[in-house]
Amino acid sequence: MITFLDGILEEKQPARVVMNVGGVGYEVAVPLSSFDALPPEGEKARLLIYHHITDSSHSLFGFATDEERRMFTLLLGVNGIGPKIAVSALSGLSVRELKTALVESDVKRISSISGIGKKTAERVIVELRDKFTTGETLEALAGADAAPGDHRLRDAALALVSLGYKQDDARKMVQKFAGEPDASVEQIIRKSLTGK
Repeated sequence: MITFLDGILEEKQPARVVMNVGGVGYEVAVPLSSFDALPPEGEKARLLIYHHITDSSHSLFGFATDEERRMFTLLLGVNGIGPKIAVSALSGLSVRELKTALVESDVKRISSISGIGKKTAERVIVELRDKFTTGETLEALAGADAAPGDHRLRDAALALVSLGYKQDDARKMVQKFAGEPDASVEQIIRKSLTGK
């Protein structure tokens, strides 16, 4: 298995690059996020590789970060998602945006990816949203866009998630207090835990 390629970037086109490693040219499919992180042609580059093997072919998929490669691998584990759709997903949304969409069960955002319909988006969410550590979940939630007034609700939900509540449950618990603009984060957490 090929884990990474370290060499000269011979050709660079969106979605495809050729790496010269020891005189051998390797064609590598890359998402746009990794493509943008690559240096100009003729310079030294390093790509982390996912080596996809089928009965009829060997394909290389390259990534600028291990986080991208991990997300690609997770996406491949979902029934109905192949390497081309997984690359398309990482080209359309950053890893952070994908994590946020998964954590928030945002079917609309995930189904906006080319090749992923509503049913597949729902399957992706069900299969992947619990694959992240608590820290990754908190990071995704913290990066979610929120209106200024929602920050205290988001912060309260993050605190509840860190206490072991599921994201959906935490969000529902704090939404009850959206109509209380004077309530502090601490008060929202306390009221959410006591149910009052």
